[in-house]
Amino acid sequence: MMTKNKAIQLIVVGCMALTVQSCAIPTITKKEPVVSLPETFATGSDSMNSAANVNWKEFFEDQSLSRLIDIAVANNKELNILMQRISVAENEILARKGEYMPFVGVGAGAEVEKAARYTRNGAVEESLDIKEGKAFPKYLGNYQFGLVASWELDVWKKLRNATKVATMEYMASIEGRNFLVTNLVAEVANSYYELLALDNELDNLDKNIQIQQQALEVVRQLQQYARTTSLAVKRFEAEVNKNQSQRYEVKQRIVETENRINFLLGRTPQPIERASAGFMEIKPKMLEAGLPSQLLENRPDIRKAQLELEASKLNIEVAKANFYPSFALKAGLGFQAFNPRYLLNMPESLATSFAGDVVAPLINRNAIVATYKNASAEQIQAAFEYEQAIINAYIEVSTQLSNIDNLEKNYELKNHQVDTLTNSIEISNQLFKSARADYMEVLLTQRDALEARMDLIETKQKQIMAMINLYKALGGGWQ
Repeated sequence: MMTKNKAIQLIVVGCMALTVQSCAIPTITKKEPVVSLPETFATGSDSMNSAANVNWKEFFEDQSLSRLIDIAVANNKELNILMQRISVAENEILARKGEYMPFVGVGAGAEVEKAARYTRNGAVEESLDIKEGKAFPKYLGNYQFGLVASWELDVWKKLRNATKVATMEYMASIEGRNFLVTNLVAEVANSYYELLALDNELDNLDKNIQIQQQALEVVRQLQQYARTTSLAVKRFEAEVNKNQSQRYEVKQRIVETENRINFLLGRTPQPIERASAGFMEIKPKMLEAGLPSQLLENRPDIRKAQLELEASKLNIEVAKANFYPSFALKAGLGFQAFNPRYLLNMPESLATSFAGDVVAPLINRNAIVATYKNASAEQIQAAFEYEQAIINAYIEVSTQLSNIDNLEKNYELKNHQVDTLTNSIEISNQLFKSARADYMEVLLTQRDALEARMDLIETKQKQIMAMINLYKALGGGWQ
């Protein structure tokens, strides 16, 4: 026959076996990011200097643009929304820290109870007297107040790792804010120079219309002397009307660009202060790209991806701790009595309690297993995102370096084309007056010169935008 001690031993051994089984952890996969960057960019420069370290206030010399960026950084709605998300992430750190500290609270309670007569408690009360000659009270009170405390022992560092995760996510949100500022600065600058380009296109159209109107007057005079036909007059009138209508298209694009800038600045539409006169004389800066490895330090999106990767690794440890037993302590200290007048009697009404809990998952651990596997999948995803951020950054810099070089050569050829066609206008006019050239030659020469000047303005805009985009790609603009 099994003795009492034998039974206790079997129960203890069985509980230990079940606990060991409950701690069995499934196998998961982890990934370490692997990205090998070239030692230098395609330009071959090995300088450690990078334009990313230049503050945007020093990078942009146009004071009107600097004022616009200042307003955008302060008032942009998307940026202010993100700042509130950063505040939420910061508060999450405080919440996580509080979880592994003891909880202490104060409480009070009052209760009146009457047990039914034909119940266990009712039968016992019926046969008892509190004092000799006095029956058990019909309504029994229970009044209490005091301190209660609980503390989950962070044996497996689950709560401390969760705090570290919250800290890294907060830091990642700050890097996300820096990346948004970088994009915001670049977008405001690009839109500003697009606006200057449109102003120059409008001015170019006005000058070309003036030239064409003068040519139209010459053609009309020649028609009076029967030296040309009405067809030439109609063609020149049509060309003037075409360019005048194009002015309104450019004006509409100016309004749309101004409104886009105002939206970025977080305000309603209003005129944008700008200096358009010297646009074609702007010389894009020759930026130093530094080394590819510096992108890891200068690009906020890469640093954000790195912090999220580190947080995902710790999340695996947090999920893993759910398989282990959790330990908790509970304690209470206060006063308790059936009548309020006895509540503060010492030591009769003094009540204390102390307890310890150990809980381990045993059956139906599907939720824990799923959380653990999800943490593994999220870590692998974060590793791929980190790799992608690095590759994307290198490609962006490489693309803009090539773009700057090709645009410089393109601009030189277009500038020469504009000079040649501008001189051709006067020559064609003189030939036409002396009846040595057809009116169509004059018309086509003017049209080609206009298109060439428009292309030159557009190329200048692309040059400036390539410089801004390279600055952004290197990680500049958020300092």
